[in-house]
Amino acid sequence: MTKGISENTGQRWSDEMHDLLLEIYAAVDGAPESAGSLTPVEIEEFQRRFDLILENGKAENPSSPLPVQGGRRSRKRRTPAENLIDRCQRYRVEILRFMTDFRVPFTNNLAERDIRMVKVQQKISGTFRSVEGASNFCRVRGYISTVMKNGGSVITAIRRAFEGEPFIPTAAYRYT
Repeated sequence: MTKGISENTGQRWSDEMHDLLLEIYAAVDGAPESAGSLTPVEIEEFQRRFDLILENGKAENPSSPLPVQGGRRSRKRRTPAENLIDRCQRYRVEILRFMTDFRVPFTNNLAERDIRMVKVQQKISGTFRSVEGASNFCRVRGYISTVMKNGGSVITAIRRAFEGEPFIPTAAYRYT
């Protein structure tokens, strides 16, 4: 999203935010996994820079007063840049959680990959025939996904599930 804002509006703050997030990711990637998070000094510095970039973004997107129509104020339509700035401020803790808790992945790519098969199934057949069918599809896909994320053999896990010995993960999975 930040790249689209800089390309479409020429605003520099979004490129700065993009670069900062990649810098934080590099710091997390270089930190020992046993630490569990960056140091308090690093966290404070990255948060300060995050906030500063958002302030620069607000300066590039001054909000105009709401127009008055017939004695009532109507809501001004906001730009994508303004919406992104507001979301980044509102969800700052969640956006930066990957640096305070190494168990949280930097991106949601894994989650998107997990739902991709549902979208493919819908594209091929148009829809599921019943809610129960959709639920069963998701249950099987979830089982396969769990086995794969834990490095197990999918075929072996499915065979063992039919034999009454399903795969059950024993330790928390570390997203990489």
